[in-house]
Formats: sequence, structure tokens, C-alpha cells
Amino acid sequence: MRVNVTNLTFGYDYRTVLKDLSFKINSGDFLAVIGNNGSGKSTLIKCMLGINKVGPNQIFLDDVDIATYKSFINIGYVPQKFDDFNYEFPITVNEILTASNISNITEDSKLEILDKIGILELQHENINNLSGGQLQRVFIVRSLMNNPKMLILDEPTVGVDRKNVEAFYKTVNELNKDGITIILITHNIHESNANYSHVLSIHNGEGVFQEVERGDDE
Repeated sequence: MRVNVTNLTFGYDYRTVLKDLSFKINSGDFLAVIGNNGSGKSTLIKCMLGINKVGPNQIFLDDVDIATYKSFINIGYVPQKFDDFNYEFPITVNEILTASNISNITEDSKLEILDKIGILELQHENINNLSGGQLQRVFIVRSLMNNPKMLILDEPTVGVDRKNVEAFYKTVNELNKDGITIILITHNIHESNANYSHVLSIHNGEGVFQEVERGDDE
């Protein structure tokens, strides 16, 4: 999925959060969005997901103005917090995925994704028994079930131990290698060997966008 953001300005009430933000990525790129708390990272993502309504000619997804964009099913989103789930409720991984299946994916395809992300053996496990890294992978699987063209990950490694952080970034690198455009919000761009192609640094709502040299595939 191609993304073109041009002079994006957005605010809440009388407070401007994003100021003339511009960047452009192509299909298959891997963008890291970095910045301190309150810098505007999450606001940007909400604008791209159509949650925050922006004016015309500021965000284009696959050359379609987001003001008229209808195909949000093409975007997989993994939030930092999963507020829509009650973790005290005894629900299994498979039950979460079944409830999230809005594209009528086949059972075989679902199992294939579970296997690809490395949690096939956890499909019948209660989510309360999962580690932070395992739970993160469950929601990546959920986001992939609609065969998205782009995957947005908001602070995906918060509360995840170092071993699982490394496994997570290996998985994301592989998804990007398969052609999925990745946008990843992070506080610490140096915590991983993620194969970023671009970095957008946001400070006080203003952005600095740069291309980075890709590392060698492992």
C-alpha cells in the first residue's frame, strides 16, 4: 500500500497536534515513527485509520484521498492496548480469532497464519495463560486474517521481554519481506534489528522524514 501525507495539520479543540506533516512511502516499505509521548504519533495513526477526520488532499492511500477512502479492511492495526477484550473472561486464542473473522477466512488459511507467526500450538490456549509476546502475536494474526496490504503497529513491544522482542521483529521483518507495508510506532528505534526503510521523527507535531539504508536479510 502506498501512503502519501501532504501538509497534514490536525488538532483537538484549540490545540494543534500535527503541523504541516509530510511524507511518502511506497508499497513494501517499512516506516518507523518515533517521538516522545505527546508528540503526535498516535494522532497521526488515527488520522490514517480514518478515526480522526481530516480535510481533503492531506492523506492518500493507494492514491485515494482518505476523505473518500472505503477499503480500511486493507489495513491491519495492532494497538498498544487491547481495550476491547476482557482478559478475565475465559476465552481461547482460537475463539478470539473466530470472533474477529470478518472476511470469512477458511480454517486452513487461519491455521497457516498461526503457523507463520509461530503460535500454531497456542490456538486452544486461554489468553490469560499467554506471555506479553505471545499475546502480541495473537493480535498480529488477527490483523493478518483480512490479508491486509499494510500493517500498523503501535508500540508493539511495550511490556514484552527481550527474547520476545527479538522474535517479534524477526516476524515483522518477514511480513515486510512478503510485501506488506509496515508502519511501526516506537520509542526506541535501536532496540531491534528491524529492517526499516524510512524513519519519521515527530517532535512537537513537526516531522523529519528520511530514508535509511536497508540492512542485509538474515
